[in-house]
Amino acid sequence: MSSTTSTSPNIQQPMRIASLEPPNPWPSSASFGQPEPADLDESNETELLSVSWNQDYGCFAVGTSNGFRIYNCDTFKETFRRDLKSGGFGIVEMLFRSNILALVGGGSNTQYPPNKVMIWDDHQSRCIGEFAYRSNVRGVKLRRDRIVIVLEHKIYVYDFTDLKLLHQIETNSNPKGLCCLSHHSSTSVLACPGLRRGEVRVEHFGLQMTKIITAHDSQLSCMTLTLDGLLLATASTKGTLIRIFNTMDGTQLQEVRRGLDRAEIYSIALSPNVQWLVVSSDKGTVHVFSLRVRVAGEDASTQLAAAQAPALVHQNSSTNVDALISPNTGANTNSSLYFMRGVLPKYFSSEWSFAQFHLPEVTRYVAAFGAQNTVMIVGMDGSFCRCSFDPVNGGQMLQKEYVRFLKPT
Repeated sequence: MSSTTSTSPNIQQPMRIASLEPPNPWPSSASFGQPEPADLDESNETELLSVSWNQDYGCFAVGTSNGFRIYNCDTFKETFRRDLKSGGFGIVEMLFRSNILALVGGGSNTQYPPNKVMIWDDHQSRCIGEFAYRSNVRGVKLRRDRIVIVLEHKIYVYDFTDLKLLHQIETNSNPKGLCCLSHHSSTSVLACPGLRRGEVRVEHFGLQMTKIITAHDSQLSCMTLTLDGLLLATASTKGTLIRIFNTMDGTQLQEVRRGLDRAEIYSIALSPNVQWLVVSSDKGTVHVFSLRVRVAGEDASTQLAAAQAPALVHQNSSTNVDALISPNTGANTNSSLYFMRGVLPKYFSSEWSFAQFHLPEVTRYVAAFGAQNTVMIVGMDGSFCRCSFDPVNGGQMLQKEYVRFLKPT
């Protein structure tokens, strides 16, 4: 069965094909958690094409030139893999820890084209949905009730239960496939590039409200939402500043500085308690920043849910910004020249990183928070690193674990 939806001129038209088996069905597996032994020579044949965290950062998925693999972070281990002789995947998106994945072909050895998204149910060992477009898919995001597919100039939002198209959003050029979702069941928030450079469009679907945020002067490079979608962190292609916004009214709550030189930001992640922010870039340093966008002395996730609850009931387009900023909004402990703010150039009084970890500048790294003040870092060279930071004094982080899970080609 297939269906089409009307689109604007020069915008790709999607097709939906439900319950379509892939060209060559993969061998069945008893359950998602049982790995399938590899019969390929990793050192000679397997290339890492993509890395993506699941929604709670407890696992990550990698797409390879010969299939895909799932790794558990704590404790670190490979939990699942599918190795194929002629099937590479440039996008592998997990749905928490379930048996559902979104797959997009990639690499030079792919029998699955990069303009199709396959929704794969590994429990049934079959493709339960397929979406095809006239151009390559740039990104896919999943939540329990939605499938979001990102093309370079358009985003499609589908209902997960019946694959029905719900929303179409036009964006500025988005070759990186930037898009992020909330994951609380009580909120439904999507953030993506707007139609103008440096602009973020935030859709509060539950409130039927759209908020446009002018985040940067340059093109967007990276973004992330809190789990409830109330807070947004963004970086631009300049890569020197990261800004945090209230998605309800677009207010900028905080700005932190990664450095002075232009850099490519690889990843941004917020800790579950919204106390910390971690950034990785091509400069080879992972930075952890202390956030003020919380109420001191209480559990941040509870506060954020409470802050948004009145808006969900009353459909109010604003949130009390003061409730999102802790009383400690004054001095930046990493800038001894804060007292001369307004006199010296802005970077002297900027909020610099609280903790740092240095990596070789040889590959792309993505970072996220683990348990007990730890940061997890996955490299496109097939490496996994866990390091810890002092939540009181900050400074250089300490490496606690290092694993080479995939041999470099």
